[in-house]
Amino acid sequence: MNKQLLALACVAAWSAAGAVQAESNVTIYGNFDEYLGYIRSNSGAHITGLNDGAILRSRLGFRGVEDLGGGYQVRFNLEQGLNADTGTGADTTRLFDRQAWVGIAAPHGEYRIGRQNTEIFLIGGAIDYTDRTTFGSIFNTFGIPSRYDNDLSYRSPRLGGVQLALHYALPENGGATRGNSAIVQLALDYQNGPYRAGYAGLQASPNSITATVHDKVVYHNVYADYKYSAGTIYLAVARSNNSTASANGRNAGTILNNVSNPNNFFAGTDVNAGRYYNIYQLSADYRVAPQLRVGALYGVIRDTSGGAAGARGGNVGAYYDLSKRTVLYGFASVMTNEANAGFRFSGSAGPSANLAGSDVNGKRLTGLQAGIVHKF
Repeated sequence: MNKQLLALACVAAWSAAGAVQAESNVTIYGNFDEYLGYIRSNSGAHITGLNDGAILRSRLGFRGVEDLGGGYQVRFNLEQGLNADTGTGADTTRLFDRQAWVGIAAPHGEYRIGRQNTEIFLIGGAIDYTDRTTFGSIFNTFGIPSRYDNDLSYRSPRLGGVQLALHYALPENGGATRGNSAIVQLALDYQNGPYRAGYAGLQASPNSITATVHDKVVYHNVYADYKYSAGTIYLAVARSNNSTASANGRNAGTILNNVSNPNNFFAGTDVNAGRYYNIYQLSADYRVAPQLRVGALYGVIRDTSGGAAGARGGNVGAYYDLSKRTVLYGFASVMTNEANAGFRFSGSAGPSANLAGSDVNGKRLTGLQAGIVHKF
């Protein structure tokens, strides 16, 4: 019954979009991103799979704009993630798991309410040549706070090259969750000619009733880019304590969920909140020909507690533009976990074929990806 209701809802959304396209400027968009992935551990274990989303999670979206005049507009965005390798929804508990917001754009800025991408997620293109999503990106391996429910946001116009963004994700306290607190975000982005630099950060406090560990979960990201004649040089630094153990590895989980599932809070009982990591990464790309771009990166996750729970690694890769809408890509990556670390590879989406547990804890991983992205 749930699957039937989901299918009916999708058909209704498509029909509604077609019916109102002429009146309210509704756009249907999306992409497919599928790749063959191979991961090997120095434990001897290896796995090959057809996975979704090395660079862009496959998705279907609807966005619309209504012009109110005088520089004011009403805007909305509904976006559903897909597992293109199986045809299933990325999150079976939600119809529009990636975005679901409505807002007003005005001369003095834009206001949005609903489920929204984080500013940390949105600066991916400023972090490295892979848009911070492949196996080799150390930032992606650590994990990215990506989107939260019940989010109120403001984005300023760009003045003197600088743009400000603020977010406040409501905890919606009540009953047993009355001790929850909001997730707050701040971002500043500067762009001027070939230069781009900025900061994007997030902070969340533990539940004030259940907390036995009172560290706030934080994620601070600073970046600086220089665009030269044939490519871009990227430098990025981050600091966060949002890493913990799970059944998949010693660092394969998060304390504050990166996609707000099930709620915008954490209990405050995980002692790993006291372990802070510094993340450093240098990357560059070069356009060899109009259709071919190559790049490389190297990064380090440093466990500042001295507990040997860090990692290091990097990758090389290439993109080949078949057309304006279709890109072929390939990457070769390597990552070495320290003795007490258990980070594992990820893409824009978590690979359906991945290694876990004793095959990642303290191990060196190598990975290959070859795939295609088609946008529509």
